Amino acid sequence: MIDFYTSPTPNGHKVSIALEELELPYEVQVVNLMSGDQKKPEFLRINPNGRIPAIVDRDEDGFAVFESGAILLYLAEKTGRLMPNDRKGRSRVIQWLMFQMGGVGPMMGQANVFFRYFPEKLQPAIDRYQNECRRLFEVLDGRLGESEWLADDYSIADIATWPWVRTYKWSGVNIEGLDHLQRWMQAMSARPACRRGVDVPVKMPSLDKEEDAEKFAKGAQTILQR
Repeated sequence: MIDFYTSPTPNGHKVSIALEELELPYEVQVVNLMSGDQKKPEFLRINPNGRIPAIVDRDEDGFAVFESGAILLYLAEKTGRLMPNDRKGRSRVIQWLMFQMGGVGPMMGQANVFFRYFPEKLQPAIDRYQNECRRLFEVLDGRLGESEWLADDYSIADIATWPWVRTYKWSGVNIEGLDHLQRWMQAMSARPACRRGVDVPVKMPSLDKEEDAEKFAKGAQTILQR
C-alpha cells in the first residue's frame, strides 16, 4: 500500500495518473496548500522541501519518495512498467521526463504566476514565459510528429507532461497549429487512468467563468508566499 500525499495540481496529477495506470493500491492523504499543511513538521519529515507530491511505500518499510519525477521513476522501477528495461529506451524516457521537469513544468508555473497570480501585471514577464512555453510546446509537437508517444511507447514521460500541457489555457499559451501535440493531448485524455487521475484528490471545478478564475487565482496567491 502506498500513502499518496497530494493536492489537485499538475505535479500531483502526474503521480495519481501513474498509480491509476499501474493499478497500485494507494490511500490519498490530502495536503491543504492553502492552510500550509506542506510546511508542517510531520510532512517535512516526508518531504524536507515542503512541496507535493510525496509518497510513502508501506511495503518497503515506509520508504518515502519526494519530487514528482523521482516518484514516477520509483513507481516504474517498482512495477517494471511504463519504462523500457533496455539502456537506450530507458534513457529516452528519462530525457523527456527531464524535459518536462526542467522545462515545461517550471516555465508554465512561471507563466501562471505572472499571468494569473501576481496582483501587478508585468507584461514583459508574461510575454517571456508564455513565449517560452510556446517554444517548448513546439519541441513537443516536433517529437510527436515522429512518434505516437514522447518516448516511442507510452511511458512516464507522457504521464509527466500531459497534466501540465492540458492546462495551457490557464497559462495563456496558444496551441494553434500544433496538430501533433493536439492529437497526443486527445489520446491522453481518452485514457481512463488519465481521466481518473486528474480527479484526485478532488475533481476541480471549471474555471471558464472569469469570476471563478479570479477567485481561484486569489487563493493561489497565498501559496506563493509559503
